[in-house]
Amino acid sequence: MQPIYLDYAATTRVRPEVKEAMLPFMDEIFGNASSVHRWGREAKVKLEEARARLAALLGASPTEIIFTRGGTEADNLAIFGRTRAVPGGIACSAIEHRAVLLAAKAAAGEDRELHLLEIDHTGTVQPGSIDAALKKQLAVVSVMWTNNEIGAVQPIAEIARRCAAADVVFHTDAVQAFGKLPVRVDEVPVSLLSMSAHKIGGPKGVGALYVRKGTKISPMIHGGGHERGLRAGTEDVAGAVGFATAAELAISERDAEMNRLQKLRDKLEFALLERVPELIVNAAGAERLPTLLNVSVPGANSEMMLVMLDMEGIAASSGSACSSGGVNPSHVLTTMGLAPDVAGPSVRFSLGKETTEAEIDRVITIFPPLMQKLRQKALI
Repeated sequence: MQPIYLDYAATTRVRPEVKEAMLPFMDEIFGNASSVHRWGREAKVKLEEARARLAALLGASPTEIIFTRGGTEADNLAIFGRTRAVPGGIACSAIEHRAVLLAAKAAAGEDRELHLLEIDHTGTVQPGSIDAALKKQLAVVSVMWTNNEIGAVQPIAEIARRCAAADVVFHTDAVQAFGKLPVRVDEVPVSLLSMSAHKIGGPKGVGALYVRKGTKISPMIHGGGHERGLRAGTEDVAGAVGFATAAELAISERDAEMNRLQKLRDKLEFALLERVPELIVNAAGAERLPTLLNVSVPGANSEMMLVMLDMEGIAASSGSACSSGGVNPSHVLTTMGLAPDVAGPSVRFSLGKETTEAEIDRVITIFPPLMQKLRQKALI
């Protein structure tokens, strides 16, 4: 039996078209984009083309795109860059990716207020909950476009409008949303937006931060003044080209592919609800990313769930891939109000371009008896 990969929210395979687009920059077009000779100029042209391609997909100006080494760096540049540039507190939801949540806590330190925005039982930030925070002096508000563990899509447009009306800079981590949902900065007034290539068939180690013109931020990495002085270091031209290519492919296919994957996700969800007693679909009732299903199985053991699934050739996750090595209950699920014995035994299935209906059918066959076994072991 072929193994089944259902952890696309963690990372994706680099698409063949992306590899092909990147290959020339590992051989004949190898120059440093900051060099003035012909090799450098050739690389610079391709870097700026990639920047313009990405900007066009986002509805931005090319000068507003800052390439980074990934989504985590983009999040940190947004939070630390903003708080180093201006005074004021930080507001973010308590279910942010740790790249934002821990950066916000570190940036706040002892000198700034950190306001954690309320969420409801579906994992959705209530736009009204930011009103109290907006009455304070804030450097930045940060709410992720869609949650990486439960898939809850946040009311970003409304939150962004409230922040704009209060003249407060708004950042969103769109790492899971970009390429899967309509994400346009010419339609939603965000000031800062983080993206990552490897979530959409691009290479690892490449991301970008959108910085709206006029938004003040300071660099975290100092050196040669690359990326408009906001991110020093020799640019990864191959990575930038790969990112732009992956993003163009994902967005051109988005509507049809998200419709296909939502049908498969729903099929898996409904079947597991029927076949696994007391199973809980986390974030049920919220608008969710079409590719993601997070369930809790009370009475099971999260670590053993993943081990047994892996033994059956099925790759899934206990939540965020960046923290899935831990055994503590998800901070997202506990913040939503789930008890530790419910939040703990959870599993995230995330679907992607290579997911087939036959694979979903196999998971539907395999998962329920595995959960029965685990529950029986827990009673011994």
